[in-house]
Amino acid sequence: MDVRRSGQLSLGAFIHPTGNHVAAWLHPESQIDAGTNFEHYVALAQMAEAAKFDLMFMADSAATRDGKLSALSRWPQYMAYFEPPIMMAALAGQTRRLGLVATATTSYHEPYNVARTFANIDHISHGRAGWNVVTSSNTSEAYNFGREAHFEHGERYARAQEFVAVVKGLWDSWEDDAFLRDRATARYFDPEKLHHLHHKGKFFSVRGPLNAARPPQGYPVISQAGSSEESREMAAETAELMFSPQWSIESAQAFYRDVKGRMARYGRQPDEMKIMPGLNAIVGRTMAEAQEKHRFLQSLIHPEVGCEVLSAELGGTDLSDCDVDGPLPYDRIPTASKFSQATINRVVAMARQDNLTIRQLYEKYCGARGQRTLIGTAEFIAENMISWFEAYAVDGFLVHPAYLPGELREITQQLIPELQTRGYFRADYAGTTLREHLGLKRPANRYAAARGA
Repeated sequence: MDVRRSGQLSLGAFIHPTGNHVAAWLHPESQIDAGTNFEHYVALAQMAEAAKFDLMFMADSAATRDGKLSALSRWPQYMAYFEPPIMMAALAGQTRRLGLVATATTSYHEPYNVARTFANIDHISHGRAGWNVVTSSNTSEAYNFGREAHFEHGERYARAQEFVAVVKGLWDSWEDDAFLRDRATARYFDPEKLHHLHHKGKFFSVRGPLNAARPPQGYPVISQAGSSEESREMAAETAELMFSPQWSIESAQAFYRDVKGRMARYGRQPDEMKIMPGLNAIVGRTMAEAQEKHRFLQSLIHPEVGCEVLSAELGGTDLSDCDVDGPLPYDRIPTASKFSQATINRVVAMARQDNLTIRQLYEKYCGARGQRTLIGTAEFIAENMISWFEAYAVDGFLVHPAYLPGELREITQQLIPELQTRGYFRADYAGTTLREHLGLKRPANRYAAARGA
């Protein structure tokens, strides 16, 4: 008799403004002004919370996209939308249990600002904040911060590792019981429980302390996305959530073993991180209905947009003079780039594996923004998700609704109940914080722990 894996799936809702599909904004049921419509995000967050999702996640870019303007005019992503940490702070007052995870780049922020921002979101939300650590892949961001070029790949990750260490140190500025607020003794805080960081490293010099009390979760949950060697190593050291595209159960199992196998060298246990690859789920009452939904979305992809997406993912490779029904110009694709080399390698491998034309490649890639797509009934999709979970390929999924709000509604009304019926997802929240939802321990304050030891 097969022994079922203990625990349940962790699930996040990844919210692109109009949806995950590159042509989502053209779908007649999408919120076309989503990038500047706060009420739209409130409705999505409340929908995700009603379905008991662990978290809602928003990615970010500190620049508009550069490229072929005629193509960009047909592709609204990152052109005008709310800054994710501000959005999460606003949504904290509109929700009660949903985790709120936002991206902030280590390349174009300072550790003090990030530490303060996410500490405050954690207080405002009563312990539901998460920080997604990225090193930025959009080279256009450099031009907005006094730089003429993006950081080199290795430098980005070295800077990010030090950045995270500083932020965590600042979150420990105050011990949990530092604030006495005692009128009788006229003592607001215990001076022995306030700590200066005095960090001096290669990239940052930060004295501290942080002018925010220690976050309710100790540290807001730290997530990371990527699959490069540097990303895996950094995740093993610091990440508590790991988002990485995985297309086959075999590659997902290998990634799962590799990243979790590295954690011991940092004194961490495998269950201190949840690995949640992206999943582009398109749900239908029947297989035919789901396939027709997908076919319709694919038909909305403009060839200019498809080529521009691939150009960006392939390190700026120029495809403007290529026949879209011909092969990729492999000789133009960089083998060493300031962009994500892991992304470049993944897209090239996808094209080579099935000998895809440019059109076939952008239809396969753009339809899910590089994530795995499952098209079918709730039963079919649930069975696939469960099989990956039971095979120790994942701890859960970051679900990418194809268009919004419609596809998130279908997921919450069809797929989530199917997972609940099978016992693989919660029927209600058991805790109040994001750490409690994910089964992650609350970190002790380093200074209190040292004194106790």
